[in-house]
Amino acid sequence: MKKKIIMVIVVLIIAIVLSTISIIINKNKEENQELKTIQVNEVTRSVFYAPQYVAINQGFFKDQGMNIELTTGQGADAVMTAVLANQCDIGFARTRGINICI
Repeated sequence: MKKKIIMVIVVLIIAIVLSTISIIINKNKEENQELKTIQVNEVTRSVFYAPQYVAINQGFFKDQGMNIELTTGQGADAVMTAVLANQCDIGFARTRGINICI
């Protein structure tokens, strides 16, 4: 009976030690994780981008390792120019219409 109690105690101690080591390692990984900065340029502030604003303010992107730098381009042409000139990584804009001449 004493052997069983001693074995249970030893197993519990080993489990506690391994759990503690695992927690410490995960904490260190989270602290050392660098955030990747992503520059986002939007055409204007709009209610249509509300989910994006909520995600940025609630830190959802940072939880995934991303730091979002949000700027407003003040026009689709300015957003397109910023993307093509590598001044931002992502651009949100829409076209008013596309004219096709044949």
